[in-house]
Amino acid sequence: MLKRKFGWTDVKVPIIGQGTWMIEGDNKDTEARAIETLKLGLDLEMTHIDTAEMYDNGHTEELVAQAISGRRRDEVFLVSKVLPSNASYEGTLKACKRSLKRLKTNWLDLYLLHWPSSYYPITETMRAMEKLVSDGLIRLIGVSNFDIEELNEAENALKNERMACNQVLYHLGNRGIERRLLPYCTEKGIAVVGYAPFGHGDFPSPQTPGGRILEEIARRHNCTARQIALNFLTRHDYVFTIPKTTRPERVKENSESVGWKLTDDDVMAIDKAFPAPTYNTPLEII
Repeated sequence: MLKRKFGWTDVKVPIIGQGTWMIEGDNKDTEARAIETLKLGLDLEMTHIDTAEMYDNGHTEELVAQAISGRRRDEVFLVSKVLPSNASYEGTLKACKRSLKRLKTNWLDLYLLHWPSSYYPITETMRAMEKLVSDGLIRLIGVSNFDIEELNEAENALKNERMACNQVLYHLGNRGIERRLLPYCTEKGIAVVGYAPFGHGDFPSPQTPGGRILEEIARRHNCTARQIALNFLTRHDYVFTIPKTTRPERVKENSESVGWKLTDDDVMAIDKAFPAPTYNTPLEII
């Protein structure tokens, strides 16, 4: 798996990681398959695992703990998120410690505010984040679903640390971040982690014009349309992505999506089929 520096940091992170939103199931067999799929992804060097206290009320973090159990902790880039409703100074500290307990680890590589909070001022949350860094409980600070103005406010609230990441929705049908947010993050050295790279059950089918373009390009590269999409979305040096799957064959497919390049003609064809908007689009929150 190809790795690159995570924004301004010296930490090298796999370009393609593993998301965990809604991997939990309604029975033990479903959850066992989710855990085994995460383990396979780790074997394939997709060692960036993203989770959150919100996911199944913390249970997903417990599944992640089972997946990473027995591995060298420093080989996993582990990420979790605090809910805005918990993001007071004390609430953030307590939420992080609960996540650490569920994940059975002593530290997080990256801790995010899940989306802007209407409950507590960002200064309070960022002060807690810096406390967590100084206490050795987290390594890096980030946010999720922040637009430029919100991101800038969070950056300014930090006194001793730098903003490392903004995690946002990014797929072929939603390329709004390319207009202003991605250039801003690039200028500031902030890594952008795109979630839901295949959309929400609406990945272009071969029967659609865009889907046919992806299929044509995939045939030329002897790969799949989903691999073309992941390669295209991560062509920028500051972008990472965290596709979610509970299917072993799909995680292997994801792992083989980088390490090779699309041609200029390929990129132009995808750009034409899935144009980035020329206007600001609201950030979707997950």
